Amino acid sequence: MSQTINFQKSALETLRIEQQAIEVLATQIDERFDRACEVILQCKGRVVVTGMGKSGHIGRKMAATFASTGTPSFFMHPGEAGHGDLGMLVRGDVLIAISNSGKSDEIMMLMPLIKHLEVPLITISRDDKGPMPQNADIALTLGAADEACPLGLAPTSSTTATLVLGDALAVALLEARGFTADDFARSHPAGALGKRLLLHVKHLMHTGAELPKVTPDTPMNKTLFEITEKRLGLTTVVDENDILLGIFTDGDLRRMIDHQQGFDINLPVSAVMTKNPMTISQEVRAVKVLEKMHEKKINQFVVVDDAHKVIGVISMHDLIEAGVN
Repeated sequence: MSQTINFQKSALETLRIEQQAIEVLATQIDERFDRACEVILQCKGRVVVTGMGKSGHIGRKMAATFASTGTPSFFMHPGEAGHGDLGMLVRGDVLIAISNSGKSDEIMMLMPLIKHLEVPLITISRDDKGPMPQNADIALTLGAADEACPLGLAPTSSTTATLVLGDALAVALLEARGFTADDFARSHPAGALGKRLLLHVKHLMHTGAELPKVTPDTPMNKTLFEITEKRLGLTTVVDENDILLGIFTDGDLRRMIDHQQGFDINLPVSAVMTKNPMTISQEVRAVKVLEKMHEKKINQFVVVDDAHKVIGVISMHDLIEAGVN
């Protein structure tokens, strides 16, 4: 008969042990960490990360984090490296090798060529006693902490600590490089973050023939035709130089009908337009425009240049369709 397990108690104990492993790791952050950062910053090539098994999985994530935060990096499988993939590693690179025991046979087999290429070797292991850290230029250590696995066999706390150490390196390097949110977005153009940071009004606004425009003396029947044809829910009202004088929206039309029970189709739009409407620059991030639309409870913005000349219109529909949220 199987034992009754208190799953929540087990989970909390795992968290406690892994948190303790991170606390032990904190005691290992010293001048070796500084030297590792300096070596990576001076690297003219790429940071190549390698590791077997669970260490390899952590290494893949570490390389991905480096690459997305300004440190060119990729993962090299040590088993495949011995069968040709070691050609990925060239002089000018930096190698980070991960092994909790510091005794990975697959990585040790590569050591002669690593030395021949004069590639700086940074190891990450439990302590500095194994052959890997003994052959390293910089041996980063995790410290002696228990695995969360009650059998003491499955890598748990050790992989968590390695992951945290990799993140610590990536963040320290990011700060040293002056890496910005815009830099981060450029490596994530297809994701939601990229859309939030890279898309600006100028990328989404309607311009040219799509831009609704009428002059102040345009009668209401032609004004409504312009709104309907351009399908943006408004038209701009401009002078002969395209300087914005006002706008007229389909909401304005509904309010006119509600209040007047009809209107004169020959009335010039200047008599009913909204003067001094809210405008926006084409350089504003799209996500900021969406925030302003929600704040002001409007669905469109007229885009103007420094001379207040109308150059576009952007709507909430454009932003949502582009995946800005």
